[in-house]
Amino acid sequence: MTTSRATLDGDRPGTGPKLPPGGQRRRLHLAGLPKPVARARAYTARAIADWSWPTGACGAEDDIVLLVAELVANAMLHAGGPVDLVLDASETRLRIEVGDRSTDLPEPRRPHRPGLPGGHGLFIVQNAATRWGALPHRDGKTVWAEIDTGPAGPGR
Repeated sequence: MTTSRATLDGDRPGTGPKLPPGGQRRRLHLAGLPKPVARARAYTARAIADWSWPTGACGAEDDIVLLVAELVANAMLHAGGPVDLVLDASETRLRIEVGDRSTDLPEPRRPHRPGLPGGHGLFIVQNAATRWGALPHRDGKTVWAEIDTGPAGPGR
């Protein structure tokens, strides 16, 4: 699997127009940056355009960018801010990871109440992702979501 880093000054990784064979993993450092949600959205949109991923899934790009925005916003609101965003793409799935320094694991609000403010971020994540979860680690946690291509994936 190839790995590349994009810089925050707008430089684009030299990955070409398609996802490289074996996939690619990109990381964006977000800790302490202004407007991390907007930066993460733009970074994600650029990555999926570079990769032409996923192919043939109507509306999938919007779902992916929405997932990223929700995960980063949740880190802002509930975990002291995001540390980084990782996009790990292959031909069959995209894994989105947002790291933060909080050890508190996310819990969806139950029941979900669409008419009341708050509690919608993880509901959106649950519905847009194929699967999601959180992994605690020594420095905090990583909240992740995966989207598969194909019948159970984006555009479903």
